[in-house]
Amino acid sequence: MSGTAWLVLSLAVACVAAGGLGVALSRSRRLHRAAIEERSWLLERERQSAARSAVHVERARIAHELHDIVSHNVSLMVVQAGAARDVLATMPDESAKALLAIENAGRDTMTELRHLLGLLAPSAGGDELDPQPGLSRLSTLIDRISFAGLPVEVRISGEQRPLPPGIDATAYRIVQEALTNALKHGDRDRAEVSIRYAERSLRVEVLNGGPSVLSGDPPPPSTGQGDGTGRGLLGLRERVAVYGGHLDARRRLGGGYRVRARIPLQPS
Repeated sequence: MSGTAWLVLSLAVACVAAGGLGVALSRSRRLHRAAIEERSWLLERERQSAARSAVHVERARIAHELHDIVSHNVSLMVVQAGAARDVLATMPDESAKALLAIENAGRDTMTELRHLLGLLAPSAGGDELDPQPGLSRLSTLIDRISFAGLPVEVRISGEQRPLPPGIDATAYRIVQEALTNALKHGDRDRAEVSIRYAERSLRVEVLNGGPSVLSGDPPPPSTGQGDGTGRGLLGLRERVAVYGGHLDARRRLGGGYRVRARIPLQPS
């Protein structure tokens, strides 16, 4: 084969190879573009899923807040209304005190509901909302529960220090829910609240009296007090779990009920 023929053949082979390379590069670009588009689609789906999950979590948090606010304050109002009715004719001064307590509980309920609704739809004026209740308001809660008919003894140990707002509000809600349940379903003998500031955690315990489990008396119906599965306690268990803590609620062998929580103050 002559030199010219070899040259023509080499050029033809080179052209075919270049054409094949071009096709391969074009196909590679298409595949790369398709991979990018698929990845973008997957990322968008993940973003939408995360957004839906965040909405569900927030709605659950709001539902728990509403339960805490309404259940606690309305329970106090019902108890005080009954007390006012009992002494209306014979002890007008005591009746007036009970009615004042109802009024205060109603005002507190409206204040907290306004705060919660403000989180959902802040006012255009940008007014600052009242802070969530925390352990700094514990004495006010104890006074209201005691006035409603349940004496409460409080023990605070350890070095008291500022808490993260979420943990502070959760600790307050634990005490509030436990004392409200004790007021509604306990024997109203007394209740004990213990707050312990440990080095790495906050420990909260609420005890109240009641019939011994050895007597065979079942817990009141529809309260969830038998095994800690009431709506309020379930919500508190979820709140505590958010911070890596644990909440245990159960009847005591010697009688009554115990709610105990441990909330880490430092990331584990």
